[in-house]
Amino acid sequence: MATRYTIGSGLVISALALTLIALLIPVDSFGSRASAAVTGSADDDDGGGTVSTAYGPLTAADRDFIRKVRLAGLWELPAGRQAQQRGSKPAIKTAGQHLIDGHTELDRQVIQVGQALGVDLPNQPSAQQQDWLGQMNRARGEEYERLFVQLLRRAHGKVFALLAGIRAQTKNSMVRALASSANNTVLDHITVLEDTGLVDFDALSDNVQPTK
Repeated sequence: MATRYTIGSGLVISALALTLIALLIPVDSFGSRASAAVTGSADDDDGGGTVSTAYGPLTAADRDFIRKVRLAGLWELPAGRQAQQRGSKPAIKTAGQHLIDGHTELDRQVIQVGQALGVDLPNQPSAQQQDWLGQMNRARGEEYERLFVQLLRRAHGKVFALLAGIRAQTKNSMVRALASSANNTVLDHITVLEDTGLVDFDALSDNVQPTK
C-alpha cells in the first residue's frame, strides 16, 4: 500500500509540474511576441519598428522625420537657386538665399545623422515636390514670384507642425538635435517668405493647392 501510495503521489506531482510548465511557456512566449509587436507597430512607416542605437531608441517616426528633412533640401535648394536667378524683387532674392544657406547646412547635418543612425536617405525630390518645381519652372514674372512664395510658405508651415511633435517625443539625442536645428531653419524661412508681402494666408489651407 505504501509503495502504491508513493507511486500515485509521484504521478500526481509530475502531472501538476508538467501542467504548470505547459501553462508558463505559452504565456512567456506570447508576452515576448506581444511586446515586440507593440514596439514595431507604432508609426510603422518602413517596417523597421524601434531599434536601439548609441544615441537612444530610433522609432519609425524618427526615421520618417529624418527622410523628410532630406527631402525638403532636395527641392528647396533648387527652388532657392531659381529665386536668386529669376526673382525681380530684393525680398525674393533674399528668401532664395536663405533657402540656399539654410538647407546647405541642414543637408550636411541630415546626411551625418543618416549615416550615424543607419537611415537610408532619398536622393531625389518626391513626385509632389517635383511637381512644385515644375509649376515654378513654367510660371513667369509676378506669377512666378507669387507661386514661389506660396508653395514654399505652405510647405514650411506643414514641416513646422511636424517638428514640434518630433522634438517633444523623440528619445534619440541625434534626432532631437536635428529637430532643433531644423526648427530654427524653418522659422527663418517662414519669416523671410512672409517678409516678401506675397503670402496669401487664406490660401494656406490644406484644401487649397496652387496649380498655376
